Amino acid sequence: MTQPANIFSYRPYWAARFGVSPFLPMSREEMDDLGWDSCDVILVTGDAYVDHPSFGMALIGRLLEAQGFRVGIIAQPDWSHADAFRALGRPNLFFGITAGNMDSMVNRYTSDRRIRSDDAYTPDGEAGKRPDRSVIVYAQRAREAFKGVPVIIGGIEASLRRIAHYDYWSDKVRRSILPDSKADLLIFGNAERAIVEVAHRLAKGDKIDQIRDIRGTGFMSQGLPDEWFEIDST
Repeated sequence: MTQPANIFSYRPYWAARFGVSPFLPMSREEMDDLGWDSCDVILVTGDAYVDHPSFGMALIGRLLEAQGFRVGIIAQPDWSHADAFRALGRPNLFFGITAGNMDSMVNRYTSDRRIRSDDAYTPDGEAGKRPDRSVIVYAQRAREAFKGVPVIIGGIEASLRRIAHYDYWSDKVRRSILPDSKADLLIFGNAERAIVEVAHRLAKGDKIDQIRDIRGTGFMSQGLPDEWFEIDST
């Protein structure tokens, strides 16, 4: 398992020549204003886009931008069809998917399983701007929008559901979120070092299914990779 390199040790990606954007673009018009013909990375989040480090996706977006990548944001998209996920065009490297700062089920429901009347991470506190199990829904829509683009999931919802887990809302043990979301890679925890490593390796031409050696990542495998061993969890 590879320990990711120091975040600031990478050579900046060529798109660093575009400089720092006032805000990460959320539309083609904003991309045009920056002189971009495409995004290298598109981040999809269940929260409103607030350009502040208390919002995880904004933090990750700015971190990737500091590495030279062109990063776009799709915030609280309409999940009823894939069109909203095509708003910024096809990303050159990957889609990054998160439910937002909170697990979407905790965000939408009280402990009595009643739908909440507001959402602290949406303008004006408006409720209903994200789906149940947002990571699964967003990842599937991103895959539908642009087939063949790697889909990477992360954030608190994906991190806590990376293995089989008890799901309070359905009162069942659910399997890992990976097969349900059909994501190529799950990055759990804070993820700064891992996401930078993944982005640079994809930019160098590595395939997403070749990236199997970075700490803090999870993925589906049909067999046990070479030099790996299984731990009995019973």
